Amino acid sequence: MGKTTYKKLKGSQNLRQRLVLSTLASTPLLIEEIRAEDTWPGLRPHEVSLLHLIEKVCDDCIVEINETGTKLKYKPGTVMGGKNLVHDCGVSRSIGYFLEPLILLALFAKKPLSIRLKGITNDSKDPCVDTFRSTTLPMLKRFGVPSEGLELKIESRGAPPHGGGEVILTVPTVEKLTAVNWLDEGMVKRIRGVTFSARVSSQFENAMIRSTRGIFNSLLPDVHIFTDHKAGPQAGKSPGYGISLVAETTSGCFISSDTAVSYAQLGEVGEIEDEEKRMLTPPEDVGEQIASFLLEQIEQGGVVDLTHQGLLFLLCALSEPDVSKVRIGKLSPYGIETLKCIREFLGLKFSINQDPSTGTLIFLGMGCGYKNVSRKIS
Repeated sequence: MGKTTYKKLKGSQNLRQRLVLSTLASTPLLIEEIRAEDTWPGLRPHEVSLLHLIEKVCDDCIVEINETGTKLKYKPGTVMGGKNLVHDCGVSRSIGYFLEPLILLALFAKKPLSIRLKGITNDSKDPCVDTFRSTTLPMLKRFGVPSEGLELKIESRGAPPHGGGEVILTVPTVEKLTAVNWLDEGMVKRIRGVTFSARVSSQFENAMIRSTRGIFNSLLPDVHIFTDHKAGPQAGKSPGYGISLVAETTSGCFISSDTAVSYAQLGEVGEIEDEEKRMLTPPEDVGEQIASFLLEQIEQGGVVDLTHQGLLFLLCALSEPDVSKVRIGKLSPYGIETLKCIREFLGLKFSINQDPSTGTLIFLGMGCGYKNVSRKIS
């Protein structure tokens, strides 16, 4: 066996994309100086949990972390997938943080994946599980992912700080992803959404729906928001409420926005006074804010919202060796970081030009032609 050559990187940024691309490109990784200057140096609990999750779905991958957590050695293995897996995501980040890298890896696994994820289902940091179900999964179908076997089932809700939510994710395998020509954003034809409440009154949901409809009803007639009030074990361990909205366009694009409100995690809000910590955003304001945010996302244009930009670029990069053409609104910081990672690991560069007639950006890129060589043909 020859000596392993590691790609050397520094810092904690873009860890998810780095791990995904390192695994798919079979590039061993050495990351140093992870938050070396911070009061609490090293990897965070959710990053360690992500590494454990990757170990669960991969065979022969090697993870080494030094005592302070500031240095990570990662040698990728084969993505296996598998049935009836279980992973506790912990409570330092929500399940949404883990879903994007997990889905990307699972598509190129040897066998289809079925996994139960436990933790926080809805918070204000990461996309909530409802958004993955309504927006992310339909987006994958554009790239040739079959809808059969692609599902996210919400078993119970979990709000911060203690979580207690559970979802079951199933992802089929693909041989390759198809390139897309996705320029038509269409006009918004309907708004769908879901509110949730756990360990609080279901009236909170009605208040969110009223204020949301107050904004949308003057703009279009087809607005339908479902409620999902949980009680007992299905309500998780902490009180919380929230809303996820998705605008569907005439050309089949889904633009989403979501948020959740709960008692903030202790330690994260050191600068906020106790009095303020106890005050939660009223549900009426939550509905208004998220409806206004969705309108902003629609106004920016593009076939995906800012949250899905990074995933869109990764899917284009991993697709067959053909040109993908995609319309986006403005470039998000997450999108820019993802493009840097793609260049770093796959050596791909993309062109992004402004469309003078709409002010939107046209993204052009050739896929690397990634093929799932380990996939079992049933």
